[in-house]
Amino acid sequence: MAVLYILIFPGFLFLAFYGTVVEFVDRKIYARLQNRKGPPWFQPVADFIKLLGKETIVPTDANATLFKALPIITVAAVTTAFLSVPVWGTQAVMPFKGDMIVVLVLLLLLPLSFFAAGWNASSMYSTIGAQRVLTQLFAYEVPLLMALIGPAILCGSWSLSDIAAFYAAKPLFALLNLPGLVIWLLAAQGKLERVPFDTPEAETEIVAGAFTEYNGRHLAFFRLAVDMELVVLPAICGAVFIPLFSANPFIGFVLFLLKTLVLLFLLTVLKAAMARLRVEQMMRFSWMVLLPLALVHLFINLIAKGLLL
Repeated sequence: MAVLYILIFPGFLFLAFYGTVVEFVDRKIYARLQNRKGPPWFQPVADFIKLLGKETIVPTDANATLFKALPIITVAAVTTAFLSVPVWGTQAVMPFKGDMIVVLVLLLLLPLSFFAAGWNASSMYSTIGAQRVLTQLFAYEVPLLMALIGPAILCGSWSLSDIAAFYAAKPLFALLNLPGLVIWLLAAQGKLERVPFDTPEAETEIVAGAFTEYNGRHLAFFRLAVDMELVVLPAICGAVFIPLFSANPFIGFVLFLLKTLVLLFLLTVLKAAMARLRVEQMMRFSWMVLLPLALVHLFINLIAKGLLL
């Protein structure tokens, strides 16, 4: 049964399929907000298949083993992280105490792999993109974590399943986490490297950033990992900040889909409404705005825990 969970549902195959769906939805909404038609429904799959059929070229100066392994590492990391996120109720298929920290560490492997991919390649554009990936990582990662610490402390657990169950039983407490929801969405936009925090992949400046030297199936799996992350981050946000669950597995799964799509819509609107920020602007915003707000949110939850629980 564990193998089915990992490989089929809610593991790799489901996450890959749903990742292509959310990529299409994201691109379609983004296009409509810009008064464009947008791609057909099969475009993400067609792009993936096209890349699989292209020749794979490894730069001469790059470490070939590392170059080929990094895309697989990213896909494996995001798939493993998803197994500890509730999908059809308040319980994940593989929950354990402290799984929230493990999930965040696994998702941390993605930007670190992007950095290694760019640094390992021989292109100047890849090197600059890798530096931007690492610089931006130090900006958004702390507010992203702090936004989750408040709900976790109020709940008294570091497990995503326990947090979801707590707020499902006491939904009014979720109102205290509305500031954390806003902080999480903004920081997640940076983690996903989307406008206005897309400097690591600024195609008008550095082509494709850390992925400039990647092609063929290796680029296909990197892009697939990004699509899968676009599912996992809203799924975490929905489990922690939006206490809409059902004891019925089917209804619970439908609620999961609705929550992730609504959160994706908010991220897409933010992307369409904003202009790209420079790296130092992103750093300043994260450390001077998001982090103080996250600390205030944490103190509010600490006071609420002492007074109400």
